[in-house]
Amino acid sequence: MQKQSVTVIAPAKLNLSLDVVGLLPNGYHDLDMVMQAITLREQLTLRRSETLNVRMPGSFVPVNDKNTAVKAAMAFFHYTGLLAGVDITIRKTIPVRAGMAGGSADAAGVLVGMNELYGARLSMSELCALGATIGADVPFALMGGTCRVQGVGDFIKALPPCPPCWFVVVMPSVGVSTPEAFQRYDTMGSPVHPDCQAQEDAIRAGDLAGLCRAAGNALEHCSGAEETPAIRKLLDEAGACTSLMTGSGAAVFGIFDDEAKARAARTALQKQYKKVYLAKPDLGGARVVYSRPLKAKN
Repeated sequence: MQKQSVTVIAPAKLNLSLDVVGLLPNGYHDLDMVMQAITLREQLTLRRSETLNVRMPGSFVPVNDKNTAVKAAMAFFHYTGLLAGVDITIRKTIPVRAGMAGGSADAAGVLVGMNELYGARLSMSELCALGATIGADVPFALMGGTCRVQGVGDFIKALPPCPPCWFVVVMPSVGVSTPEAFQRYDTMGSPVHPDCQAQEDAIRAGDLAGLCRAAGNALEHCSGAEETPAIRKLLDEAGACTSLMTGSGAAVFGIFDDEAKARAARTALQKQYKKVYLAKPDLGGARVVYSRPLKAKN
């Protein structure tokens, strides 16, 4: 049945671990990470249209040809050869320049939504290949759940679900530029190199304490995010099993084994920071949650 419109949710991600293990021949950094989708999500509505139009009400993210949602729509049309348009409205909730892949979530949501809206029937492999041309985190944003991610984000291995837990995520007042964070890493290096294999093993064993012991982020010390240590201290004092920065920053999160502690931590952090989120692990990636059939013409 043809669709008139679809609604998609696209989760944010956290890096439960992030290590820089080398440089690739193309000059990009070779990464080893464990990524987790969380229940903080963007919501996208896509409608059939004769033109391409993207709106992000209330967001300061520019809507131009560099916008990931625009790139995803153009890539979809180019790949499928579909001569059509789409009207996209994105309700943004994931903070920008946070290391939480909000832009990648938008791109993934557009690809999944257009695949459903126009009945293209592209496989997950095809969607991930398309997504990789838009951004390194887009394939994970499509798959979601818990994954070991290596290379530049192009080697993804699905893991069993993360052990039950709660995340309290704090966005500082200033974001981080990913290219600048990697440039500083090249100059400064890092004293932190988490054991991603140990973390994968802990996840497979359902061992939250082991997951937390293996957590770490090699970019944290060179991100330039000055508020990270203070936020981590507050999260740790509030009872987090561990705390760390996600991605190249600037968001910082704590992992809690108890909902009451997590809620109390969020309340405490909200006294100092405007953007504090409570979330749980999400089992999936970008996905259609509602579709409206196309009405037959009389």
